[in-house]
Amino acid sequence: MPEGDTVWNTAQVLHRALAGALLTGSDFRIPRLATVDLSGWTVLESASRGKHLLLRLAAPDDQRRLTLHSHLRMDGAWRTYAPGQRWTGGPAHLIRVVLRTSGTVAVGYHLHEVALVPTAEERTLLGHLGPDLLGADWDPDEAVRRLAAHPTTDIADALLDQANLAGIGNLYKSEVLFLRRVPPWTPVRDVPDLPGLVTLAQRLLSANRGRWSQSTTGSTRPGETSYVYGRQGRPCRRCGTPIRAARQGDRLTYWCPTCQLAPEA
Repeated sequence: MPEGDTVWNTAQVLHRALAGALLTGSDFRIPRLATVDLSGWTVLESASRGKHLLLRLAAPDDQRRLTLHSHLRMDGAWRTYAPGQRWTGGPAHLIRVVLRTSGTVAVGYHLHEVALVPTAEERTLLGHLGPDLLGADWDPDEAVRRLAAHPTTDIADALLDQANLAGIGNLYKSEVLFLRRVPPWTPVRDVPDLPGLVTLAQRLLSANRGRWSQSTTGSTRPGETSYVYGRQGRPCRRCGTPIRAARQGDRLTYWCPTCQLAPEA
């Protein structure tokens, strides 16, 4: 389930494999891009913005710049292989993009929102996003301002809204609220310390950069990586109460009914 740190890690893998290389072939298995051929284009860099992946390219004449944008959502992934190596990322019908260089084949599985736009126009795809928790533009004050602009929204939903801050998914939403002892259904206006909340979220995502096993507890041992996420019915690590889960919007929220008990009015 890709979140901001996973997308950041994926961007780094693609950058190491492709940056500076000449594309020897491309295959877009998406109707609107099916006739596009990027052979001869150079990969300048791979970057992430929240949950969005960006491959920036230069034309053979070096006069044009394009960005290949993709979103991983819940099930997308990029994999890199050596030429001739068997592709193991999933069934062939899920492949959306294949990029080839002399030394690497990059395969995008189940990608979403795939688009090829002039690099100067990236903002048309990304301009709605809030500050990126793992980006150079990270600004906790701006993140707080955007959250506070929706005072009646449940804090769990507000954290998932990428227009407020970019990079948080369901795992970090549940974990941050547990660590801050905030009930998930608390309206934003009633959260006692929004700056502390966003600062903790940024710290947790940053701690998982460079590794694929996400952990909010400090342990990477199986079964010990989260406090509440994915632990429905198991005892809270803090108080022993069984962790609960309930659908909130279109996602499951995990919480401890004791540690995150709403204060009496």
